[in-house]
Amino acid sequence: MSQTQSNAYIIEIHDRAAGIVTRDAGGFRFFSSERLFDSLEGRQFRSAREAERAARAVFSERSRRANSPLFAN
Repeated sequence: MSQTQSNAYIIEIHDRAAGIVTRDAGGFRFFSSERLFDSLEGRQFRSAREAERAARAVFSERSRRANSPLFAN
C-alpha cells in the first residue's frame, strides 16, 4: 500500500485558522487567513510543521505584547 502526502494543510492555532500551506517545489508556502498572521504571507517553509511553529510563534508574541504592562490601561 502506498502512502500519499497531502498538498495542502490548514494551520490552526487555538481554534483560529491562521492560514494554509501548500506544497510547492521548495517546500510549503504559507497563505494567511487572518490579519494576525499576515507577516507569514508568502513565506516558504521546509515542512508544514515548520509553518505551524512559525504561526504559533506569531500568536505567542502577539499574546505576550497584549499582556505587556506597556499596553495596560
